Amino acid sequence: MGAVTTPGEVERTLRAELRGEVDFGAAARALVTMDASNYRRVPLGVVAPRDADDVTAALRVCAEAGVPVVPRGGGTSIAGQATGVGVVLDLTRHMNALLSVDRAARTAVVQPGLVLDRLREAVRPYGLTFGPDPSTHSRCTLGGMIGNNACGAHSVAWGTTADNVTELAVTTYAGAAHRIGTGWDGAPRGLRELVGAHLGLLRTGMPPRFSRRISGYGGLDALLPERGVRLAEAFCGSEGTLGVVTEAVVRLVELPPTPALAVLGYADESAAADAAAGLLPYRPLTVEGMAEDLVGGATGGEGRAAGLPRGRAWLFVEMPDEGGARAVVRGADALDALVVTDPARQRALWRIREDAAGTATRAPDGRMAWPGWEDCAVPPARLGAYLRDFRALLASHGLRGTPYGHFGEGCVHVRIDFDLASAAGVARYRTFSEELADLVVAHGGSLSGEHGDGQARAELLPKMYGEDVIRLFGAYKDVWDPAGGMNPGMLVRPARLDENLRFAVLPATPFAAEVARCVGVAKCRTGETGGPGVMCPSYRATGEEQHSTRGRARLLHEMLAGEVVTGGWRSPEVAEALDLCLGCKGCRSDCPVGVDMASYKSEFLHHHWAGRIRPLAHYTLGGLPGWLRLIARLRAAGAVNTAARLLPVPVPGLARERSLPELAKRPFTRGLAGRPAAAGAAAPGRAVPAGGGSAAGGRAAGAAVVLWPDTFTEYLAPEVGHAALRVLRAAGLDVSVPRTRGRVCCGLTYLSTGRLDRARKVLRRTLDTVGEVPGPVTVLEPSCAAALRTDLPALLPDDPRAARLAAAVRTVAETLEEYAPDWRPPRLDRAVVGQTHCHQHAVLGDAADRRLRERAGLVGEPAGGCCGLAGNFGFEPGHHEVSVACAEEQLLPSLRAAPPDALVQADGFSCRTQIAQLGGVRARHLVELLAEGLADDTRP
Repeated sequence: MGAVTTPGEVERTLRAELRGEVDFGAAARALVTMDASNYRRVPLGVVAPRDADDVTAALRVCAEAGVPVVPRGGGTSIAGQATGVGVVLDLTRHMNALLSVDRAARTAVVQPGLVLDRLREAVRPYGLTFGPDPSTHSRCTLGGMIGNNACGAHSVAWGTTADNVTELAVTTYAGAAHRIGTGWDGAPRGLRELVGAHLGLLRTGMPPRFSRRISGYGGLDALLPERGVRLAEAFCGSEGTLGVVTEAVVRLVELPPTPALAVLGYADESAAADAAAGLLPYRPLTVEGMAEDLVGGATGGEGRAAGLPRGRAWLFVEMPDEGGARAVVRGADALDALVVTDPARQRALWRIREDAAGTATRAPDGRMAWPGWEDCAVPPARLGAYLRDFRALLASHGLRGTPYGHFGEGCVHVRIDFDLASAAGVARYRTFSEELADLVVAHGGSLSGEHGDGQARAELLPKMYGEDVIRLFGAYKDVWDPAGGMNPGMLVRPARLDENLRFAVLPATPFAAEVARCVGVAKCRTGETGGPGVMCPSYRATGEEQHSTRGRARLLHEMLAGEVVTGGWRSPEVAEALDLCLGCKGCRSDCPVGVDMASYKSEFLHHHWAGRIRPLAHYTLGGLPGWLRLIARLRAAGAVNTAARLLPVPVPGLARERSLPELAKRPFTRGLAGRPAAAGAAAPGRAVPAGGGSAAGGRAAGAAVVLWPDTFTEYLAPEVGHAALRVLRAAGLDVSVPRTRGRVCCGLTYLSTGRLDRARKVLRRTLDTVGEVPGPVTVLEPSCAAALRTDLPALLPDDPRAARLAAAVRTVAETLEEYAPDWRPPRLDRAVVGQTHCHQHAVLGDAADRRLRERAGLVGEPAGGCCGLAGNFGFEPGHHEVSVACAEEQLLPSLRAAPPDALVQADGFSCRTQIAQLGGVRARHLVELLAEGLADDTRP
């Protein structure tokens, strides 16, 4: 390698010679210190090349300076190969195009940063797809798939990435360009001679080939003359150690028009694993396996899980058509089976498999489970025996993991509850890794069957290949990369598997443990729209890594480490990244490991502004409950509303683009003064009072419930509270409303602005005010319900009243379903659109709401995603553009596409405000829609 120069000189030279972005700043470096593995390496800087010429220039500059380079796509590698100590090439920002599609030849020309799902969406109208489909298909890139030789569920039918690449444009470390395919054209100097000198070793010294022999340069024997000298195939799986792919020609395959799914139930995991290889003659598209410990508590009295056939382990066998699926069922020696042809039901069953895979990141006792041995593979006929031995090895080390995966190809995914924070735990990790490598080799397998070796397993490759082949691997790298500048430490001459662990730099604090939960699989980086998912709205609006959940977690990680981000809790890099976090909590439910960035943001803001004057919005919006209570006491709502309309200057500290919501002239509870708290009657012909009570005398003798007067209902939307009273009483419930004069509050606005000490004070006052609640507490505002259910006990863990109140919280739909199950809501029989509140999606769930809407004849679903207002977020200066972009993703298009007579539902006050201000439509809470359907005599 050349003489090393200073980072500043390298940065200046790169800036002078490239058109793309060059960033050696702390934030840019912090964002790429980790991938989805257990490892961490700190780079000098990040370059986002515009095109292949930029790649050439960057590699030449780095080679002259002796600075190593690592190409990076989606950063979802689980073995550490997408991290580096030199310059990281971010190929996703600009080099992400689908250049062309040849429908007749069934090929596509792609750039390395193209996300797999974008390719699949583009060719789906032609009835085509790209065969390999790893589970990260919504964010992994074609370049990363080539680097890892990625596979996925359908590779049993369509092969690995290497099987589906015909040509590659590659630039090497010094800047030389190569175009490789089949034959020796484009090969680097000396490669043909190297292969010719080792033909015997390639023919007889390599482990037996099977479909998932991915480890090392496992495709090197594709260069044998009898195999056609397939240079591009051999290059796949090189993990960025040979050169940078700047363009690829890939094969496409036909999508079966009517695939069918056979789900086979077996007595246990071993039986399912033993059966998988026997299904391959049926030519399946997938053979996926999982056992009941992955499905968890879903299994029932007859061994059934929701939608699954009887058994304790299952194979999902997808076939091109129904006839094939039924033939599999007839030929399989399964305990039970079903065949599914309906696409919607197939998707639901696949979600069981996909959602269950998320639970593999958590041990039964709540401890995190980590990658490192995620994807070992053995020949399919050996899978049952291997799994039995693997489970025994886990038990001998006191470790736990839940295997699942591509049983038809013998590839097993598992995350294991390693202790990677203590010296003893790391030592156990090394010992277990060495013994597991021996076990995999004993079964004729591959240390990696899908995700590559990186740093996690490369040290152990001699166990699999032997020293002669390992020396050949080193010579192969040296032909392509004689200076050793491409991703050093991976595959050959590797770093030790217990070096560079990302946990070593963190302090032993609860917050650090929370931040470390982010394993980096980057589900938050998906560009998918539609469906109920929320995470991560700010990333989808900006496309910037620092605004993804993963990006923010990485910055917090580096803040705690103090090596790259050196400002601690006062870090401007972290503050900037968290500024656009909406606090939607979508990551809490949508992230596979339940990262809760809203809570992390609150903790950061708490420390960041400690002892300092905060932004004005923290006092105005953050203190909203207090201001509203004061205005109500002064009976000044009318004056405030008039001033808000007439004054040319908005409230200081708030976004100029926003108008203020109108305050209610009479708070909700003031409107109840002098009125019996539970007065009301069931609607004749509409309701049956719960518990057999009578509606005689205008009072239903039903269960006692408390209707919580949250701040938004109390001061901004009392009509929602009155509608809830009508509905709950019509259902026969005995409703009471605390007379608290606004002294109860969930603390939400203080939490969102990081005023945690104030939030604790407010919550203690709330508990003192309400005392012991007699029964269920119905909370109308989803964000307040979520705060009471989760944030209250987290902030006051030593106060038993907090846990009891949290356990009592119910939504309206949950209250009606649980305490008035026989009540028949009014039939509205209308289409409905609108927005499901983010906090309801993430914390409360909306299953009861869906059932209630169905019973009321409301057809359609509110939009997923985030409305973009998100409490104080959309009212804060600098957030309006992102706020509108979030609304434009799903909410506003759904309103425009709605039938003219559709009802608009949004239970969150922020959602209703956003819909009114951007959509020009008045949305209503579900209880308002139901109340309007009741007969007039049910109104109090």
